[in-house]
Amino acid sequence: MKLLAFDTSTLSLSVAYTDGERWVTREEPAAQAHSQRLIPIIDQVLAEARSSLGELDALAFGAGPGSFTGVRIACGVAQGLGLGAEVPLVPVCTLEALAQNAYDTHGATHVLACLDARMREVYVAAYWMDGTRWTIETEPAVLHPADVMAPAVESWFGSGDGFSAYPDLATRLGLARFDAALVPHARSIARIAMPRVEAGDTVTASRALPVYVRHRVALTTAERNAGARL
Repeated sequence: MKLLAFDTSTLSLSVAYTDGERWVTREEPAAQAHSQRLIPIIDQVLAEARSSLGELDALAFGAGPGSFTGVRIACGVAQGLGLGAEVPLVPVCTLEALAQNAYDTHGATHVLACLDARMREVYVAAYWMDGTRWTIETEPAVLHPADVMAPAVESWFGSGDGFSAYPDLATRLGLARFDAALVPHARSIARIAMPRVEAGDTVTASRALPVYVRHRVALTTAERNAGARL
């Protein structure tokens, strides 16, 4: 199987290619340059892998939640490349990718994934490894940090920059271990996507939709003029 994955949901940009045995990956801090850097890095990765879009069995991407603009970029690029190359797509939740990264990096099997959502909120979900796949313990949500609750059983591992944005969060939740440096890396997205491709769990470009969780991402003009804040 040949699979290309990418993520632009955070300040980091990552792209990964795998044929099931070897990996070619790129990662860089992109800040606000995702739209300029994503396609060139995809080209670099495919060139190093000596592959092309037309040879891929699927494209996977971080579908959110995350940066509103970044998620839209990933979704739009995936739709365009998938449609043009007639390649099926696999949208992957970025919080699940955070759980996968915690498993790959630390061997964590019960993960509380937490991303800084700005606006004094975090994106959060809890997952546990059920053999070879992740089972959702708590659904992805956007919450104020004070409203985040850890699952009541097992020893949970914290993953994501929500724990650096709110340094007291891990302590309040009683998490013995966490890694705030972890991101929804494209490699982790690819690992989640591979069994889904094998099972035929893919979508066409028109159905590759972003996952926002937060329904409001901006204030109206009237609200801004009134001094309202999200």
